[in-house]
Amino acid sequence: MAEQAAHLAHQRRALILEALRRDGAVRVAELVTGLGVSDMTVRRDLDVLARRGALEKVYGGAVATGGASGHEPGFDAKSVLAGAAKAAIAAAAATLVEPGGVVAVSGGTTAHAVAARLLAVPRLTILTNSLPVAELVRNAAREGDGTGPTLLLTGGTPTPSAALVGPLADQAIGSLHVDLLVLGAHGVTERAGLTTPNLAEAQTNRALVASARRVVAVADHTKWGVVGLSGFAPLERLDWFVTDSGLPPEAREVLGASVGELLIAGPERDADPTE
Repeated sequence: MAEQAAHLAHQRRALILEALRRDGAVRVAELVTGLGVSDMTVRRDLDVLARRGALEKVYGGAVATGGASGHEPGFDAKSVLAGAAKAAIAAAAATLVEPGGVVAVSGGTTAHAVAARLLAVPRLTILTNSLPVAELVRNAAREGDGTGPTLLLTGGTPTPSAALVGPLADQAIGSLHVDLLVLGAHGVTERAGLTTPNLAEAQTNRALVASARRVVAVADHTKWGVVGLSGFAPLERLDWFVTDSGLPPEAREVLGASVGELLIAGPERDADPTE
């Protein structure tokens, strides 16, 4: 029986890794249903794979990252993770935006959540290199009364996370000046600052940072300690860092001493039915 159980565990973990390679992320609830096992069994499998360095656990699931990651999950894969935390972060970050200003919004699902909140802010101009953000603003303009945000899209080549990057994007951004930049990140550490697995996206993010008078970084607590391949903003450049209250005490201490202001938003942890 023990040999059979070990064999089944091997099969389950192979299926989990296959799903990670395909989708870039997995959720515990979906694995429980798909594998036909208990929540506890799935979490044990994720623990084993995390210890091997095959994945990185995040709240409610796992992503195919680890170490100085060069893997970039797609927008849809990332959008299902830490939803409640991202909503709380978005609500807090949106309060920093004043009517009538020019706001840049980077790629990423948390920045996208902030953009959804900005649709109600009067007379905004939104500059973005994110295709999902552009579609959000475009749809709001089409369905609204004409008072919604004006959209400026950078152009460029799309990444797996649906951000437009490259020389065209960088040149367009470099010719503009914005009041506030809403900046997402793949990972955040004290030494590396904000990072991404995509070299071209890092360069475009640097252009966004250079164009902005003020910068607000938005990242849920699972991003802390994750290092992407390329950095694009040191912590000291950030006027605000908005995260959720799952951020550990040591990270709060580092960020509180490094950024202009650390804002903690939302409940103590992301609501997840598998917990």
